[in-house]
Amino acid sequence: MRHSPRTRFEWKLYPRRFCSRDALSPSRARRVAGNESPRKRGGTKTSRFGSPGRASHDSTAFYASRLYEGLPKEGGYEQQENRIQEELLDRIFCKSSEAMEELPESSVHLVVTSPPYNVGKEYDRNLTLSEYRDSLKRVWAEVERVLVPGGRCCINVANLGRRPYIPLHALVVEDMAELGFLMRGEVIWAKESSSSASTAWGSWMSATNPTLRDTHEYIMIFSKAAFLRESKGRKSTIGRDEFLEFTKSVWRFGAEPARKVGHPAPFPVELPYRCIQLYTFLGDVVLDPFMGSGQTAIAAVKTGRRYIGYEIDREYAKLSERRVMAFIKDAADRLGRNVQ
Repeated sequence: MRHSPRTRFEWKLYPRRFCSRDALSPSRARRVAGNESPRKRGGTKTSRFGSPGRASHDSTAFYASRLYEGLPKEGGYEQQENRIQEELLDRIFCKSSEAMEELPESSVHLVVTSPPYNVGKEYDRNLTLSEYRDSLKRVWAEVERVLVPGGRCCINVANLGRRPYIPLHALVVEDMAELGFLMRGEVIWAKESSSSASTAWGSWMSATNPTLRDTHEYIMIFSKAAFLRESKGRKSTIGRDEFLEFTKSVWRFGAEPARKVGHPAPFPVELPYRCIQLYTFLGDVVLDPFMGSGQTAIAAVKTGRRYIGYEIDREYAKLSERRVMAFIKDAADRLGRNVQ
């Protein structure tokens, strides 16, 4: 049997029931006929039973609850940014970051760093846990001073020891909250694909004393004074696929071999690269107060940002500068070959 044009059209729309428009509900018939637009789906809001989605989510009730009493809050700041002198940009200073007097307040857009762990590396000082936290807090206080309102700070740490276990990431969160930082969240960096075959499992196949083998580290993310940072006409450089991947709370990529880099505890360039792409605009200033082998500076150059670093060890400061220059030269050579 041949169908009329109208019947063929309706079969395509309603294959399950092959019905006429007259069989539809009045409201559905009006929408099909083009006389009524579909109703816009309302946003979700906090409820006693949770919300399955987060489309235009209204969380006012949640943040007004007593759960948030006593926690740092947004506000009490001016939207200001001070410029850093050009001759101070793209430099690594061989000195402590406990006093970054070269930098004016509210001048840095992002901090990405991994502090020394005080576990006996050649550059570590043998400090008590309290002394170690105090030394880091002096750096975090300087970080708070130089960050612009809305600027972000990403701190990569691994937890320490087993007898007892030292939750370093939790201590850093506590210290940052005392300084008034707003915590945005944390990322679990899953390194299992590159982790060495650790045998530090305690008692083998026995409940006597089994221990967990860490295959992850933490990246805690904070903001100064505000969660929002206005673009002011500046351009983001992150693409769709990167955005979807980098906004996940678990990142999976390998660690960087210490011998390859020439530093006992380097993080891979991928780590600061993701933070820079996600949290800064083109041309922003990125600071690493514990520069180490220069990975943050390399990621900044790679993404079209400016960098500033601090490193107390002269040899590692020189290593960072050499590695940055080598990266720039290699990038220029590759660009030249592509042009030819």
